[in-house]
Formats: sequence, structure tokens, C-alpha cells
Amino acid sequence: MKKNILVVDDSALMRRVICDIINSDGTFQVTDLCRDGMEAYEKLKTKKYDGVVLDVNMPRMNGLELLERLQKDKIKATVIMVSTMTTKDAKVTILAMELGAVDFVTKPDNIIEAKGEEFKKQLIGVLSAVLKTEKFVRELRTGGSSASPAQKKAAPLRSTTSMKSGNKIVALACSTGGPKALQSVIPYLPKNLNAPMVLVQHMPAGFTKSMADRLNEVSPIHVKEAEDGDVLKKGTVYIAPGGKHMEVKKNPDGTHKIKLNEMPAIGGLRPCANITYDSLRDSGFDEVVCVVLTGMGADGTNGICSLIKKKPVYVISQNAETCVVYGMPKAIADTGLVNEVVPLTQVAQSITKNVGVR
Repeated sequence: MKKNILVVDDSALMRRVICDIINSDGTFQVTDLCRDGMEAYEKLKTKKYDGVVLDVNMPRMNGLELLERLQKDKIKATVIMVSTMTTKDAKVTILAMELGAVDFVTKPDNIIEAKGEEFKKQLIGVLSAVLKTEKFVRELRTGGSSASPAQKKAAPLRSTTSMKSGNKIVALACSTGGPKALQSVIPYLPKNLNAPMVLVQHMPAGFTKSMADRLNEVSPIHVKEAEDGDVLKKGTVYIAPGGKHMEVKKNPDGTHKIKLNEMPAIGGLRPCANITYDSLRDSGFDEVVCVVLTGMGADGTNGICSLIKKKPVYVISQNAETCVVYGMPKAIADTGLVNEVVPLTQVAQSITKNVGVR
């Protein structure tokens, strides 16, 4: 049976394009179209949809205001934002994650690009991945037949013992659903965390700056978009800028710095977490605490597999039940290299437990 989708956008042309994209995939069908948040709110009060594709800027009630109203009235919906690349919309989109949107896709600048394969691939990809994970989790909980015995079985874990002391770094990777997930992790890390953190979130340029600024506002720990040459400091989170790979390089004096580069995207990803993990092989850190959160694909897995041959590594993976998309965490869990599989709300606690505070 096809999944029912609600499309909300004030542009009639954009509504038609999004509708055509969604209906072109045999998994989905657009069952309702709305011109603004007010119309969508009235629909969502009485009807259930498998997914909602929501514009940011609209008259009467914009996307953010709709999410606030849904949250206030405890109306559940799986919402994917469609956002332009403006700085203002990037900030609003990050706030939308706090209010319950599961992820976003970037809206093309013109109708030709909107009808192109890249936008179609992004939109269908996010919808498919999110709904597939929701189905997978339902079957895990109910023992449904679609999940294989191997999928239902808990991933094998390595020893849950980390180094008691030493010079450590935290390296976190996430993708689809990451901006929302990070709101449940970064603000719960202590200001005096006894390690720096490097963080790779797959996002376009501009959105990573807005995300870093917002996380810094709501977190005791210092958060910034990484800049080339930044010297790593304990108690600071460095977020890879959209459109650039991030490496960690050791300085002659024993400190470490951020090196950004614009090498080609790897598997369509720039930044790519594998690049960051690979760079830590030659670092001076005694242990790397690797954290893998929600996301499509398997970015980070090859990098961690390579890193573990050179360094003591402690791996924390988000569990399926709390992932927006159980792709990246599943990929690393399937390797058997994971030390802990934890719900999202316990990730910050696990990080702090393993690196300590100053």
C-alpha cells in the first residue's frame, strides 16, 4: 500500500513539482496539498499522514509556526522541511528540528533545478529512508515478519572498557536526522569536557554555521563551525563546514589543528566522516571515542575500521529505536566494533563517562 504524503508550499508551481516527484515513486502518493501552515494545521488535526513535506516561508502561518502549533497541541507528524539556501532560512530550518521536524532537503533556486534529478533524489531518498526506519522499528517492537532474525538480534559488542585516562578526542558522525539528534546530545555535554570533539554532519554550506551557532546558544560546552587552522581545545565542539572535508593534524608542539580541504566529494559527501576518522590515525591522541548517530548510508564505518588498526578506539552507536534513519549506526554495529549501543538520550552521558571532565 502506498504511503500518504501531505505537501505544504505557498507556490502552486512548487507544489506541482513536488507532487510529481513524490507520485513518480511507486512507494508514495500525495493525498493532500496545502498553500500554507494554516491549511495544513486544519488537515493535520483530523487526518494522519505517513509524511509531511513542509515549506519554510509561507503567508498566514509559516513552517516554524505550524511546527510550534503541532507541538503545543501534541499532534504527531513526520515532517521534512524544504528550505532555500538563504542564511535566514537556514536558521529557521535548524530551529524547526528543535520543534520536531526530522530532517530537511534544500529547495533549488529555480524550477529547472527543481525538476532535475538531484532534487528528486534528495527528496525521495529522505522520505524512503525515514519511513523505512519507522517500519523497521515497528517490526522490532512487535516481532513483525519483515525484520530478519539477524536484524532482530542485538549487535555483538566489544568490551565496554575504555581507557581510564589519557589524552582523548571525540569524533562524531551523523547525517539524515542529525540536526535534530544533536539537540539531544550537544547541550547535555559539560562545559569542562576533558576532550575536544570533531563533528561531521552532512549538510550544505551555510546550514552548518547556523547549526553551530544555535547549538552554541543552548549548550554549556563551546560549539563552533570549524575554521582552517583552529587549534583543538578541550571543551570545544568543532563542526565541519558544509562543502569541505575536515582533517585533524598534529602540530610539532604536540597540539592538534583543523585542516579543511575541498577535495572531491566521496560518495556524494563533502564533508565525509571517513576523511576525518582516517586523519586521526596519525594523531597524538591516546584514544579516540567514535560516536555514530542517525544517518543514511555507511559513512564513518570504513574510517573507524581503518582507525582501529592504529589507535585504541571506543565506539558508541545510536540504537535503531531512536534513529530517524538507522543506516550509519547499523553499518558500524554490523562490524562488531561497537562498544555501546545506546538510546539518543544516553549518548551525551556515554561520551562524558568515557572522556571525563576537567
